[in-house]
Amino acid sequence: MTRTWRIGVAGLGTVGAGLLSFLAEKDGFAPQGGKAVVTGVSARSRSRPRPFDISGLPWFDDPVALAASPDIDIFVELVGGSDGPAKAAVEAALKAGKPVITANKALIAVHGAALAGLAEAQGVPLLFEAAVMGGTPAVKVVRESLVGEEIHSVAGILNGTCNYILSAMESSGRSFEEVLAEAQRLGYAESDPTMDVGGFDAAHKISILAALAFGCAPSFAAAEIEGIDQVALLDIQMAKDLGYRIKLIASAERSDAGVLVRVHPTLVALNHPLAQTGGVLNAMFIEGSRIGRIFIQGPGAGAGPTAAAVAADIADVMTGAQRPVFQRPALELKPFTPVDPARSTSRAYLRFLVKDEPGVIAAVSETLAEAGVSIESFLQKPVDGSDGVPIVLTTHAVAESVLTAAIDRIADLSSVLDRPRLMRIARS
Repeated sequence: MTRTWRIGVAGLGTVGAGLLSFLAEKDGFAPQGGKAVVTGVSARSRSRPRPFDISGLPWFDDPVALAASPDIDIFVELVGGSDGPAKAAVEAALKAGKPVITANKALIAVHGAALAGLAEAQGVPLLFEAAVMGGTPAVKVVRESLVGEEIHSVAGILNGTCNYILSAMESSGRSFEEVLAEAQRLGYAESDPTMDVGGFDAAHKISILAALAFGCAPSFAAAEIEGIDQVALLDIQMAKDLGYRIKLIASAERSDAGVLVRVHPTLVALNHPLAQTGGVLNAMFIEGSRIGRIFIQGPGAGAGPTAAAVAADIADVMTGAQRPVFQRPALELKPFTPVDPARSTSRAYLRFLVKDEPGVIAAVSETLAEAGVSIESFLQKPVDGSDGVPIVLTTHAVAESVLTAAIDRIADLSSVLDRPRLMRIARS
C-alpha cells in the first residue's frame, strides 16, 4: 500500500525554494512506492515574493509549531543558525517522534551530539546530507560507504564563496575587496560575509566530517580557524610564480595524540586536484587504511544541488534507512582529544615586506637558520608603489612552534616593515 509522507518545511530561502520546486516537478516524489507531499511551511515573511505559489499550503508563523504539528510526518529545517528558532524547532520535532532533515551545518557542528541523543532516544532519523558540500554526497560517503574503513584524514575545499573569491582574484588580478563586492552582487556572498570569508562555515562542515569519520562528537569549538580576508593579491601572484595556488583548506587529521581540525589558506601545487577545483565548486580527499585516497568534487551550494541532497534524505526516511547519527550510538560519543596545532609539522610559505637596503635578506636568513628553519626556495619581486620590497621564502617541513617563534624574532628586526605572512603548503 502506498504511504503518503507529509512534509513540513521551515525556511523558504534558496534551499527551501529549491526543495518545493523539486517536489512539485517530481509530482510528490515517490521513491519505493511512497509519496512525499508538503503539508506545511514556515518562514520569516509570508508576503515575500517567491518563485512558487504557497497560497495553498498551510502556513505556520512559528517553525516550532510546524515541527510539532500532527499534520506532518517529516520535519525539514532550512532556517539556519546554531541556536534560536532552528534549534528549538528541531528539538520539538524530535521530541514529537518525527524524523528531522536539515541543511544547517552550524546547528549540527555545535549541537550535533545532543540532537543525536534525542533522535536516537526517540528512534527517529536525524539526517543532514545537505549540510556539507551541498549536492555532492560527502556525508553519505563518509557515514555509509566508508563505515567499515579506518579513516585517517579528511581535507578539502568546503566553502564555495571563498573558492570563488580566490579563483577570481587570480584570474582577474583584482583585490580581495573588489572580488568580494562582486561576489555579493552575484549572490555568492552574503551582505555580511564573515561566516564565509572568516572560515567559520568551512569549520562547521569539517567539524561534522570529523565526527562522522572518527566516530566522535562534533567539536566546533576545538577547530583552529583562519579565513581568507588577509590573503593579498600579492600572495596569490607570488604563490603562482612558485608553482602553487592558494585555496582555503579545511582538514581533520587523526593521530595517536588526538585529532587536529583546522581551516586555513593553503598553498596547493598547481597540478594537485584541489588546485584544479575552481569557482564555486567544492572538493574533498578522504584517506584511509584500506582505500588509500578518495577524491570527490562537485557543487557545494545552490538551490538545485542542495535541494537534491535534502530530497535524498527524505527518500532515506521513506525507505526506512536508519543508523547512528555519528557512526556509533550517541551515548558512546565523546569529544575528540584536540591536538595542539603548534605540534604539527609542514612546509610553509613566508612573505616579508622589508626595507630596500643591504643585509636585509642575510638578516632574515640568519634568524631562520638560528631557529632551525631550513629554506627551500626564495623569491624577490619588487612591486611598484610599495613602501618596501616583498620577499618570499618557502621552507622545508618544520614544526609550527619553531616557525612561529622564528617569525616573532624576524618581526622585531628593524629592516622588516610588517609582520611576516605565514601560510602552510599542502602535501602532494
